[in-house]
Amino acid sequence: MKKDILTVFGLVLILTVLFSGTHIQSVDEYYLTHIDDIRPESETVTLSIRCDTILENYDELDPALRSDEYVPSDGVILPPTEYVLREGDTVFDILDRAVRYNKIQMEFQGSEESPFGSVYIEGIHYLYEFSCGPLSGWMYRVDGEFPNYGCSRYELHDGQVIEWVYTCDLGSDVGAGWNEYSGGQRK
Repeated sequence: MKKDILTVFGLVLILTVLFSGTHIQSVDEYYLTHIDDIRPESETVTLSIRCDTILENYDELDPALRSDEYVPSDGVILPPTEYVLREGDTVFDILDRAVRYNKIQMEFQGSEESPFGSVYIEGIHYLYEFSCGPLSGWMYRVDGEFPNYGCSRYELHDGQVIEWVYTCDLGSDVGAGWNEYSGGQRK
């Protein structure tokens, strides 16, 4: 009996010593903790998330979302932030890491379910397609240009700038000229 008590006490002591100074992390926690480990040789990209256009169309916003909790007073959900670029990273990969690291809500439809063959961003920060009118939703641009294909198909390169912007007018209010209409016809 005395031997069993000593064995249990010894085991507890060893476990206490082992775990007292050790912080155990999952793989996701490790990568999210070290997401900002930017070194001089790192390739990086910059990402921002904005919803400025909602401020100009506040009367069309779903009443349940009319709060600074969902729409910041300056329209900035994530200011321009630099992230390490890993080989093969797409716009979606960087967005996914950024929202998880910053604890920003995001919902998306996987490329298998999407008719576009790419991930479709349904909502960010509880702002979804149609949350601010029938022509509203999320769009992205890279280096000032709006690509004409999905975010999980756009592979990034060092130094690029990614902007996720919320549109209330099918892109025309955020500078996506290809969405402008003239007399019911696309220009």
